[in-house]
Amino acid sequence: MIYLQLFYTFFKIGLFGFGGGYGMLSLIQTETVVHNHWLSSAEFTNIVAISQMTPGPIGINSATYCGYTAIHNAGYSDAMAMLGSATATFALVLPSLVLMILISKMFMKYMHTNAVQSVFTALRPTVVGLLAAATLLLMNEENFSTPGTNAWQFYISLFLFAATFIGTKFVKVNPIKMIGFAAAAGLLLLY
Repeated sequence: MIYLQLFYTFFKIGLFGFGGGYGMLSLIQTETVVHNHWLSSAEFTNIVAISQMTPGPIGINSATYCGYTAIHNAGYSDAMAMLGSATATFALVLPSLVLMILISKMFMKYMHTNAVQSVFTALRPTVVGLLAAATLLLMNEENFSTPGTNAWQFYISLFLFAATFIGTKFVKVNPIKMIGFAAAAGLLLLY
């Protein structure tokens, strides 16, 4: 049954998705698009865009939209798709909820020990790797096009990417303002 697969998939992502929502994106994309074929690459890209624009954590928003879209694409009704949405969201959050309840008291007691500090030191490169994977997964043809398909969109996309990187990293423009500027520039230049 697809609901059990959905629960198992998002539970696994919630259990191993270190680094927060952006770190989970590569896992969600791999499981929903590549392994289970519940979504197309274009649908996943749209889900990520919507998840970034709506309030709340991107990982949870993505799970909610992926659960809905997966069930809807399987041919079920909208009501059943909403149940898929709730299933994926609950499954993603459940491991964190259980782990936080179990380790909250222990962590406060042992957080300054060498063993705990070593675990956090080892997890830092993993988080960076997951964030880099999420970035690379979003640098696809649906987002950037190709010089052969649509050269104008490709070069404008590269320009906007470089401008937002330089603006936020070096010029220190507020990221929220930069998102607005990039959206306006993209709408003006691409259409």
